[in-house]
Amino acid sequence: MAEPIDPSLADAELAAFVETVRQDPGPPARAVGAAELRRAQRLRAEVRPPGPEIAHVEDLPVGRGAVGARLYRPSPTRGPLVVFLHGGMWTIGDLESHDRACRRLALRTGTAVLSVDFRRAPEHPWPAAVDDCVDAIRWAAVDGGSSVGIAGPTVVMGDSSGGNLAALACLRLRDEGGPLPAAQILVYPNTDLTLSCPSTRLKDTGWALTTDDVAWGVEQWVPDPSRRADPSVSPLYASDLGGLPPAVVITAEHDPLRDEGNAYAARLAEADVPVRHRCEAGMIHGFLTLDTLSPAAAAAGERVFADVADLLGRFR
Repeated sequence: MAEPIDPSLADAELAAFVETVRQDPGPPARAVGAAELRRAQRLRAEVRPPGPEIAHVEDLPVGRGAVGARLYRPSPTRGPLVVFLHGGMWTIGDLESHDRACRRLALRTGTAVLSVDFRRAPEHPWPAAVDDCVDAIRWAAVDGGSSVGIAGPTVVMGDSSGGNLAALACLRLRDEGGPLPAAQILVYPNTDLTLSCPSTRLKDTGWALTTDDVAWGVEQWVPDPSRRADPSVSPLYASDLGGLPPAVVITAEHDPLRDEGNAYAARLAEADVPVRHRCEAGMIHGFLTLDTLSPAAAAAGERVFADVADLLGRFR
C-alpha cells in the first residue's frame, strides 16, 4: 500500500498530480513496451509549454560515432560547456523530452548546454549508451567544443538514468586516462541496478515512478542479471571512487532511487571527492521536468540550476 500524502511535504499541485497517478496509474512499463512509451512521451512533449527562447539552438553530430546532439547557447561568449544526458530508464527520453529543461539550464547558468541523443535500449543495450556519452564528452573536451566556439572546461550532467550514464562515463574516463570532465552533476541518479537499497521497497509504488518500472528499464538495458552489480553498470559498486571530478548529487525524498543516490554521494565523500549533496524534501522523481505542473518542483529545479551556476562560476 502506498504511503499517504502529507500536504506539508509538497505543494498542492504536486500532491494532486501524485493522487491522480494513484487513482489511475495506467499499465506498467513492462506491459506497454518501449515503442508505446516513446509514443506517449512524444505526445506529452508536444503539449508541454515550450521552454524559454535561447539565442542559438543547433542540432549537430558529435564524436567519432556521429552521435546526435543539440547545442543550446544563450550567448556567443566562450565559457564552460555542460554535456547533458537525459533520463528515461535507458529506453525513452530524447532531445525533445528534455528540451525545456536544457533551455532553462542554459538560460539560468548563462552557459552552453550540449544535450546528447545517445542510443537507447532495448535496441541498443549496455554499453551502447555509455559508449556514446563517453564519445560525446571526449569530443567536447578535446576539440569539438572549440569547433563551435566553446573553449572552456566540460561538465557532465544527467538526470535519472542519465545520471547513471554521467557517473559511468566519469569512471570510464578516469580509468582510461581522460579527459575527465571538470565536474559531474547527478540528479536523482540510478547508481545500483540491483535495486537493493531500502527506498526501492519503501517508495516502490504510489509516487509516480514505480520500482517495477525501474526494474523493467534495467532489464531492457542490462538483460544479463549477473552483470547488474558490475561497477561498469552500477557505479555504487565501484571499489574505488577516488580521482573522480567534484560532484553535485541531488536526490528526492519520495523516490525509489533516493537511497542509492544518497549512498553514492556518501561514497564519493569518503573517497575525498568534493561533493555537494541535497535530498529535496517533498519531491518526487522527475521533478526537473515537472516545472509546469508544480511551483514546488519548479523551485527545486531552480535550486539545481543554482548549484550548477555556482559550480560553473569557478571555471569562468
